[in-house]
Amino acid sequence: MWLVSLRDLQWRRRRFLIAVVATALVFAMSLLMAGADAGLTSETRRIIDVIGADRWLVAKGTSGPFTTVTAIPAESAAAVAALPGVHQADPLVIFHSTLLRTNGLKDVNVIGYRPGGLGAPPLTSGRLASASGEVVVDTRLGLDVGRTIDIGGQVAKVVGTASGVTYYFGGPTVFMPIADAQALAFRGLPLAMTVVTKGVPTSVPTSLQSMTSAQVRTDLDRPTKNGKSTIQFLNTLLWLVAAGIIASIVYLSVLERLRDFAVFKATGASSRALYGGLALQAVLLSVTSAIVATGLAHLLAPGFAFAIELTAVAAIRLLVVALVVGLVASLVGLRRAVGVDPALAFGGG
Repeated sequence: MWLVSLRDLQWRRRRFLIAVVATALVFAMSLLMAGADAGLTSETRRIIDVIGADRWLVAKGTSGPFTTVTAIPAESAAAVAALPGVHQADPLVIFHSTLLRTNGLKDVNVIGYRPGGLGAPPLTSGRLASASGEVVVDTRLGLDVGRTIDIGGQVAKVVGTASGVTYYFGGPTVFMPIADAQALAFRGLPLAMTVVTKGVPTSVPTSLQSMTSAQVRTDLDRPTKNGKSTIQFLNTLLWLVAAGIIASIVYLSVLERLRDFAVFKATGASSRALYGGLALQAVLLSVTSAIVATGLAHLLAPGFAFAIELTAVAAIRLLVVALVVGLVASLVGLRRAVGVDPALAFGGG
C-alpha cells in the first residue's frame, strides 16, 4: 500500500509541490509567530540583565520602574547606599521618547544612568556615554559612532552602540548620562524612576518599595501580554489552516482514486492498510513543508521590526506538530476511502 501511495505522489508531483509551497508558507508564519513570542520574552530578560541590579527600589505603591509614572528623588540613592546589605546604589531615569530621523520620528526607549554606575549597556562598538550630549544607541537604529542625532529635541552625539537592548516589541533603547535624561524627562529636576542596587537591602525607606528582578520582569511583560496572547491565538489559527490545506489535498486524492480504493477493498485490503497509505501521503506533505518552512522562516525573520528567535526547539516542535497534523488530516480522506463500494472495481456503482 505504501508503494502505491508513493507512486501516486510521483504521478501527481506538481500538485504535491504546490501543496508543499502553500503549507510551508503557513508553517513558516507559524514558526515566525513562535519566534516573535520567544523574542518578546527574551528581550525583557535581556534588558533586566543589562541593568545588572539585585534589587529595584521604586515609589511605594507603584507598579514597577518601567511602567510607573511616579518619580522619586534621585538623591534617595545616597540613603539607599548606606543601608545594610547594599554595596552600590544608583538612580535610573527610564522613559519613552522619539528620535528625529530624515524619514520621520522613531519611537525609542531611554535609560539615563550615572556614568560609572549600574545601568551601563554592554558595548558592541565605541565607548560608554560619560559626558553631557553623549549617547549609546541600540544597533537596530543603524546609527554609526560619531553620528549626531536629535532625541526629544535634544542634540546628542553617538559615542557607542549596544546590541540586544530592546523592549516593548523591539523598541530600541538609547542610553545617556542621567543629567541629560533628567533634562528631557523632568526639565532638569533631580528625579529618577528607580534606584537600583548591588546587594540586597535588609530594609528600605518607608517611601519606597523593593522589587526583585523577577518582579520587574513580570511588570515589564504586562503591557505586552495582550499582544503575546494575540500571537498565540493567530498561531493556533495557522495550524488549523495548514491542517485544512493538507486535508483538502488528501481528500482530492481520494476522490480521484476511488476506483483504486475499490480494487484494494475487493482484494481484501483492511481499513488500517488504507489509512496507512493516506497517512504516508499526508505525513510526507506536512513534514516536507515543515522542513521547507524552517529555511523560509530564517529568510523572512530579518524583515521583522523586532527580534525573532528561531530556536532548534521551535524547529523540532514544528516537525512534531507537522507529523500530528498530517496524521489527523489523513482521517478526512479515510472515511471516503473506506466508504467506497468494492463493486466499483468491476465497473459497478
